[in-house]
This record gives sequence, C-alpha cells and structure tokens, in this order.
Amino acid sequence: MKYNYNKTYVPLAQQLRKEMTPEEKHLWYDFLKKLPCTVNRQKNIGNFIVDFYIASKNIVIEIDGRQHDMPENNEKDSERDFELSKLGIKVLRYTNKSINKNFSDVCDDILTHLGLTWDDLK
Repeated sequence: MKYNYNKTYVPLAQQLRKEMTPEEKHLWYDFLKKLPCTVNRQKNIGNFIVDFYIASKNIVIEIDGRQHDMPENNEKDSERDFELSKLGIKVLRYTNKSINKNFSDVCDDILTHLGLTWDDLK
C-alpha cells in the first residue's frame, strides 16, 4: 500500500540509507535483504522516516539505539507507533543490544510476524 509522505524528508531518508548504523547494516545485509518480499530502507511514511518497511505485510522494523531509552524519546516512539498503527502498520522494535547479542532471536521474531520460516529463505 502506498502512503502519503513528507517530500521535505526525501534528502534525509537518502542520507540515512547511505549512513546506516552498524546494527541496521547487520540486519539488512545478513537477513532482511534475503527475505522473499520487498523491504525498503529508510522509507518515508507520513511525517516519519522508518528504518525498514515491508509494504506487503504492513510491517515497520525499527532498530532503537541508546537514545530511545530516554523518557522523552520513549514518548515520541509511542506517538509514532500509534500514528503508524492508525494506518494499519504494525511496528516491530528491536534494540541495538538485541541485534548484537541475540541476532537469531530477532530474525526468528521477524519471520514469525511475516508468517515465514527459515525454509522460505532458501
């Protein structure tokens, strides 16, 4: 499904694609890129830029760094998740720590939400 987006965020989204965090790169190159569905990186949706978006499943995947632990950012994340949910989009959030320490568990969780198995990646 296509969503309206804020055109002023296009240059920022392009820059963010070029400057992914190590955890975003790990998830992208070692897992998401291999999925049998299209995954967009740094996608504009409404007034947001999401880390990863799988349109066919209406799922957003967000990788949260330490800044997301601060109360004011937790509140912004909740508001953002609520706004995306009003569009019918489910947001999956994972921390940098979970990407680094429990990568296979993160991948398993994403597969479950997508209704896929590891066999679907072969």
